[in-house]
Amino acid sequence: MGQQAARRIRARDGVSILGDKWHLDEVVIAIKGKQHWLWRAVDQNGYVLDVLVQSRRNTKAAERLMRKLLRKHGKAPRVMVTDKLKSYAAADKKLGLKFEHRQHKGLNNRAESSHQPTRVREKVMRRYKSARHLQRFLSMHDQVANLFMRCRYNRNSQKKRELRTQAFAAWHEVTCANMAAV
Repeated sequence: MGQQAARRIRARDGVSILGDKWHLDEVVIAIKGKQHWLWRAVDQNGYVLDVLVQSRRNTKAAERLMRKLLRKHGKAPRVMVTDKLKSYAAADKKLGLKFEHRQHKGLNNRAESSHQPTRVREKVMRRYKSARHLQRFLSMHDQVANLFMRCRYNRNSQKKRELRTQAFAAWHEVTCANMAAV
């Protein structure tokens, strides 16, 4: 049910709200004592574009994330911002993409801060049980978070209430459609 809801949210929102500046980052997560890497792509507005759980942190993993992003969104970004991991540049070169690639430690705070809800959730759930579980959970969780994200920023209270109402209406539409299909 969760994956269906995530797909409906993605289809409902479409790519019109997504920005053309992507921030990519990776963070280590221990699953049953083994290191896995959570790769995440976020646009300049903080919307999570996609997540990918891999057991490695190399060019092949970075390339897989970029291919997944391009396939899902249908176009390359205008600018891609990453940390100084060389795998991003190698994957970019291997794919032959034409966009501005900025590698700088300080510019990637948007992606770094997007890992915080995952860390909080990890503590609450007392670690993740498997890489597959983590991938499925975050794919759904990030889409729901994107739906409610528009309500957070500096706006007046009336606008916040309107956006929150729209978000709950969209959530109701998506989940009720799921329940009717079951």
